[in-house]
Amino acid sequence: MRFSRALCRLPGVNLADGLTQCAGARPDFALALAQHRCYVEALEGCGLTVTTLPADPTYPDGTFVEDTAVLTPDWAVMTIPGAPSRAGEGAAIAAALQPSFAVLNQIKAPGTVDGGDICEAGKHYFIGLSKRTNAEGARQLAVILGTLGYTSSIVDIRDSATLLHLKTGVAYVGDQCLVVTNDLPPVPEFADFNLIAVSTEESYAANCVRVNDRVLVASGYPAFLAALQAHGYRPLALDMSEFRKMDGGLSCLSLRF
Repeated sequence: MRFSRALCRLPGVNLADGLTQCAGARPDFALALAQHRCYVEALEGCGLTVTTLPADPTYPDGTFVEDTAVLTPDWAVMTIPGAPSRAGEGAAIAAALQPSFAVLNQIKAPGTVDGGDICEAGKHYFIGLSKRTNAEGARQLAVILGTLGYTSSIVDIRDSATLLHLKTGVAYVGDQCLVVTNDLPPVPEFADFNLIAVSTEESYAANCVRVNDRVLVASGYPAFLAALQAHGYRPLALDMSEFRKMDGGLSCLSLRF
């Protein structure tokens, strides 16, 4: 699918107060802003018109807009993020998406869905069951996708110590090809795809994003970069150091449509 637009949100000064499983240094806000600016410029360089919403200090995790919605070419599905502190983030996102989508569906409580758990792979969607996306949310989303003619399957990562979201460990880069880490449980449906394996040492790089003719990747992972190039892809490396400290990756920072 080719994209023409993207929605982003600036990180707030209290980014470091957001949720994270990473111990150690807090993100440098000035550097995070600079990295976010480079990210937006990369999307624009791929041909997208980017709308960037202002930061809202009420939501320290608000820059990770991907978790608030699941987008298909025709419909948007507003989610209920699994972390209670993120309740309310979706209101501004829904208002920004409304002019572009004929229908805004809504996941309903007690269902929860984080967009980071949803991997679109052509006409099929992998839905991750995680600490943030529960079984009821996954069920609701599967029903909505089915009405649109998409298939879906569940990937249960709740027992994983390393995968916060499904897309921490898998990314679809087009051409019937998935990037996968060895942290994922066995997924029978992966047999229908060509797989690019990511080593344990470079597992953070698995959260990459195909944007038209480029693949955005986190910088600092040469083996994965070479693997993409060997498969004919054109990677574009971006520094994600400050967002990684907050469990964030490249896909987290935008909604692309």
